[in-house]
Amino acid sequence: MYCVGCGVDIQTEDPKKLGYTPPSALEKEQIICQRCFRLKHYNEIQDVSLTDDDFLKILHGIGETDGLIVKIVDIFDFNGSWISGLQRFVGNNDVLLIGNKVDLLPKSVKQNKVINWMKKEAKENGLKPIDVCLISAVKGQGVEDVAQIIDRYRNGKDVYVVGCTNVGKSTFINNILKQFSGEDNVITTSQYPGTTLDLIEIPLDDGSTLYDTPGIINHHQMAHYVDKRDLKLIMPKKEIKPKVFQLNEEQTLFFGGLSRFDYVNGGRRSFTCYIPSELHIHRTKLEKADKLYEDHAGEMLTPPRREQLDEFPELVAHSFTIKEPKMDVVFSGLGWVTINDPGAKIVAHAPKGVGVFVRPSLI
Repeated sequence: MYCVGCGVDIQTEDPKKLGYTPPSALEKEQIICQRCFRLKHYNEIQDVSLTDDDFLKILHGIGETDGLIVKIVDIFDFNGSWISGLQRFVGNNDVLLIGNKVDLLPKSVKQNKVINWMKKEAKENGLKPIDVCLISAVKGQGVEDVAQIIDRYRNGKDVYVVGCTNVGKSTFINNILKQFSGEDNVITTSQYPGTTLDLIEIPLDDGSTLYDTPGIINHHQMAHYVDKRDLKLIMPKKEIKPKVFQLNEEQTLFFGGLSRFDYVNGGRRSFTCYIPSELHIHRTKLEKADKLYEDHAGEMLTPPRREQLDEFPELVAHSFTIKEPKMDVVFSGLGWVTINDPGAKIVAHAPKGVGVFVRPSLI
């Protein structure tokens, strides 16, 4: 027996180990482990003992099968939610690329432009998907269309839904299940990384299977450095409203206490920030920035929380000279700042280990 919520093997002996469920729960039609029960009903998360290698081992097995791979990425954190070297895992199987959380992008953004941008980024990352689609798993937008596209491409084969933690794989599958079977919230979902622990098998009408797979953990994402209680601050639930700042040379923007954007030189200009609205942006002079962080990290500049500061990684500087028009400076898992014109010198600071890079503008 396995948990329908996260896929882990069910056991009734040790409440402290994964897969525990009280013996009385075995009589229920759908069995879920105690971890999933507490997550669904109390939003409590139990840390798991599985390692990155455990998750990778599961993915490696997919390459030995004959199926359709559905790779889901988070549009708001495209590069941070990308699985590097996916081709190694999938073997010769076709890959359908789906961009989730399209509802977070401003309504003015044309979906075709986003799809073309995703195709270009996928190609640069060594992947040639058979198609690219956009959805909002939470709102159900585009899910029914994508389900039909999956059915067309799979040709009766099994389907494996893969992606990094928190891209919305399980929410997407729950949405499909609800639309086609009426079952609601079968698979456990949460904002916490690593909710799904093993392959979850969902039988299809023709005898083949739809598999939800555990999320691969990308350690360069901001979510792994934030207290569980603060994840809601960096994982937006509604459309991102861009915030425009007119900056003079040698001015700094702090995004909470998680990252920092220094505008070094290039004349007075505007910068557009696509950062979750729950996160406070604080402007100051560059010469005062170090002292401000030293004095107010964990208080005015939060998250991180004050009790986290001893363990929170130091902020590391990444310098860029913007040479092309319309470029984004991206903080992996947090958002990005768009720079419209070339010539700006920027220093972006993020916790050691978090990805910071420049890309052609998404919007």
